[in-house]
Amino acid sequence: MSTGTTKLDVVVSDVVPVNELVTRFHFRRRDGELLPTFSGGAHVVVEMRDGDRTRLNPYSLMGSPLDTREYTISVRRDDVGRGGSLFMHRSVKPGLEMVISYPVNLFSLDLRAKKHLMLAGGIGITPFMAQTAQLAGEGGNFELHYTCRTASLGTYADVLRERYDRRIRLYHDDRDERIDLDRLLSTQPLGTHLYVCGPAGMINWVRDRAAALGWPSEAVHFEHFAAPQPGLPFDVKLAVSGKTIRVDEQQSLLEAIEAAGVDPPYLCRGGVCGQCETNVISYDGKFIHNDHWLSEEDHRSGCKIMPCVSRFEGRSLVLER
Repeated sequence: MSTGTTKLDVVVSDVVPVNELVTRFHFRRRDGELLPTFSGGAHVVVEMRDGDRTRLNPYSLMGSPLDTREYTISVRRDDVGRGGSLFMHRSVKPGLEMVISYPVNLFSLDLRAKKHLMLAGGIGITPFMAQTAQLAGEGGNFELHYTCRTASLGTYADVLRERYDRRIRLYHDDRDERIDLDRLLSTQPLGTHLYVCGPAGMINWVRDRAAALGWPSEAVHFEHFAAPQPGLPFDVKLAVSGKTIRVDEQQSLLEAIEAAGVDPPYLCRGGVCGQCETNVISYDGKFIHNDHWLSEEDHRSGCKIMPCVSRFEGRSLVLER
């Protein structure tokens, strides 16, 4: 974990298959004390010690913020990913001792809102489990629109319907059901805030339509942790520490920097928070930017990189680390 990122020693108290792709994991503190408080939309970074490799992946907390006896996360299995979700599904069993970060919230509710309009896609439902629980406990006004591939993959859809009834609207791709987004966004009362979490294409669609329809940017909230993408190996020189490191094809630049004994800051490890933003001293090649933090101008300038999710192809790269 990064310097300044406080760790929690936890034990896996339960592992519950939810559907053919998603499994829920429950964590309790090893010392039996209550876990730190959090608010809806928060995530933790889970440390996975897989042989000689340590992976650190962010997952949204989905339990009620009113109950900190345990934390719960849900992990969607990705059979062609880098291995983090497969490790969770195959290797994490009840009783296993693990390490997680303290909760961080980059997708918090704006409690000044008169109404909260929530749009979820697939596993993007998880932060809304905690947010709806928080709002329901406070008498907040919300409605949730949830789109998924099939009813069988509608993770927690039945739970949400049972809890909140008409506040929940479900859409299934295999039934050709689609959110009428323009109508939905155009008929909200003044003071509504919009929240979206799901695949990148869905988030971009919602944000673009909201902007086109005049929604102020401060009323539109989104969360999407980009997974580090594999690519060609490359070498990097770290100017401050004087180290030269190799980034493997299945390793993120951030992971390679950490493996070399350098401890850069981070909060999300998904290209969202900006904490690991790193200055580029020099380069000969091209960047593969996968983040949601830097501007297009930053991307074009070649002066900055987000090492958690972005890569490089070329002859030389020198970073300020």
